[in-house]
Amino acid sequence: MTVVLPRTAAPTYRPARTAALGIALAALATVVWSGSFVTSRALHDSVPPVQQAFWRWLVALVAVAPFGARQAWRQRKLIRRHLGFVTVASLLGVAVYNTLVNQAGRTTPAANMGMIMAAAPVLMAGFERAAGVRLGARRVVGLLTACAGVVLLIGGGAGGARRSAGDLWMVAAACCFASYSGLLRRRPAELGGTAFLFTTFLLGTALLLPAQGVSLAVQGGFAPAPGTVLPILYVGVASSAVAFFAWNRAIALVGPSRAGVVYYLQPVCVSLLSWAVLGETTGWGQVLCMALILGGVVLGAASRR
Repeated sequence: MTVVLPRTAAPTYRPARTAALGIALAALATVVWSGSFVTSRALHDSVPPVQQAFWRWLVALVAVAPFGARQAWRQRKLIRRHLGFVTVASLLGVAVYNTLVNQAGRTTPAANMGMIMAAAPVLMAGFERAAGVRLGARRVVGLLTACAGVVLLIGGGAGGARRSAGDLWMVAAACCFASYSGLLRRRPAELGGTAFLFTTFLLGTALLLPAQGVSLAVQGGFAPAPGTVLPILYVGVASSAVAFFAWNRAIALVGPSRAGVVYYLQPVCVSLLSWAVLGETTGWGQVLCMALILGGVVLGAASRR
């Protein structure tokens, strides 16, 4: 006699929960990073850009060390085997990216910084195309639309938008971040997340040491005060240790394209924070540029067609 057991549907809650967790982590990173643009702008006349970056990552290194140092030591052979990958990730995501953002904050409003960074997901799609991934018509249109918004913004062609060298620095920063996010797809699966963070923070801080020395010699240091120390602690702990862990985990769970969709929230968050904290206002020209950029990235992250 054969006993036929009742068929049960395969559980579907785990993929859904995984996707929800990935989106939530990407949202957390995006909101926290929005605050880092405001702090970069707030510190533009008191702390030199390189020194902002150096102290940020030194604080982040101390914050993540209790969780990542031991794991990194256990995986030291694996890290040594993939040292080239880890070094490039440290250069793009730690040493160069944040320094470019700080440099941009010296001359451009925080709202502009957030809008230009919102184009990063479309740049990720562009890098995918360069790597041989076929893009559909919607992604191409999205790429061109977002690029038009960025060009209009940095060109000062829309009434309320201001031309600034800082906008160009932010374009470079967006390219850097998009490259870093694309690179995360190649992270060895066996390399632990906290070990990876600790190692990239350590290497990134070391890569900034020569520039830090030059900045101290040429520009001098800054006076420690609540107005300088507290923002650096925020970007070091929240925007670096917490946000980077959340973003890297989101990339692992849902991939760069889906995580990039959440990144669209950033211009809105930055505009609200810069208005509330710095008193910056957003003109109609900036709103037009924001509409073009956000419309472009929505199309750019859509399914290939």
